Amino acid sequence: MKKKITLQTLADSMPPEMSISRSTPNALLVRLSGNWHIDQPMPSIDELEKRLKSESKLQKISFDTLQVAGWDSSLLTFLIDISRLCNQQKISIDSAGLPDGVPQLLSIAAAVPEKDTGKAAKHESFLTRVGESAAVSFQSAADMLGFIGEAFVTFIKMFGGKTRFRSYDLVLLIRQCGADALPIVTLISLLVGLILAFVGAVQLAMFGAQIYVANLVGIAMVRVLGAVMTGIIMAGRTGAAFAAQLGTMQVNEELDALEVMGISPMEFLVLPRMLALILMMPLLCLYADLMGVLGGLIVGVTMLDINLMEYYNQSISAVRLNDLFIGLFHSAVFGVLVALTGCLRGVQCGRSASAVGQAATSAVVTGIVSITVATAIITVLCNVLGI
Repeated sequence: MKKKITLQTLADSMPPEMSISRSTPNALLVRLSGNWHIDQPMPSIDELEKRLKSESKLQKISFDTLQVAGWDSSLLTFLIDISRLCNQQKISIDSAGLPDGVPQLLSIAAAVPEKDTGKAAKHESFLTRVGESAAVSFQSAADMLGFIGEAFVTFIKMFGGKTRFRSYDLVLLIRQCGADALPIVTLISLLVGLILAFVGAVQLAMFGAQIYVANLVGIAMVRVLGAVMTGIIMAGRTGAAFAAQLGTMQVNEELDALEVMGISPMEFLVLPRMLALILMMPLLCLYADLMGVLGGLIVGVTMLDINLMEYYNQSISAVRLNDLFIGLFHSAVFGVLVALTGCLRGVQCGRSASAVGQAATSAVVTGIVSITVATAIITVLCNVLGI
């Protein structure tokens, strides 16, 4: 028993060695022996490289690994270097003599795509790049429409009680989208009202019509600006958060785990976020309208010497209920858009840490663009309808 242990110990301590001989006139036989572990010094392949370059009649390389006592990734690295040399000289490799499992690992390593350095794009023609960009744009539009359709179907299923999500998550999201957003909404809306009133006051004072600052601020904030500013704030704050959350779940394969368990990520993750923003955006819009009008009131009372009640009465007479309902409709639409864009970019996130940041950035940009386009469409429709 002691003799066997001694022989095994000697075999494990043998350094890796390589010898080269001819098996046929057109083939080389590479004999490997020793312990091919990462803590052992690897033999050089310079001799093999010289023979491959000097002997033009070589067509094949085979291996003899019967004397290999053990191996790990160092053997794979060594064989990958040999494979690269053979590919350069257009020489085939016979992997029949390699240890069990090594040929499969080599094929997996060879299947890994090379890193895209962007050099290939320099040789592409302008029309090729335009075509590829158009194809990517169409595919992105198709994915977006598919996501919107799935979200709409899930929203309809909710009324039939066929969706599954935790009520605790919905309450938590409502707090995050509502109460936690009040400080930033207060600051931005108040400043927008102050700026709008100040700019209007400079021009209206030239005609002695300072009182109409109340009309300007009230109608602008209640009808459009309150909803738009709230939507942009939520796109940068909440939409990016949704994309980062779902993107991190995508990286950690949590979305795949939900699908394996038979739980729809659309129902469990997207639906409560969409509901939270749909419920909170109109309330935040009302609060933003109030803060904007308050900002105009501050400018009107302090700079223009307008009486407090006079400013109040002028605002009441200028702002109609139609303006309020149009602003609330804007905010509800913006809530849906921000939730969908944030969740869409999160679900489309790649499998790396950098992809999470890209998804959050894309969610903000897409959300703001969607809000701008929706504002233009709703404004034109209101003008056509005369409201």
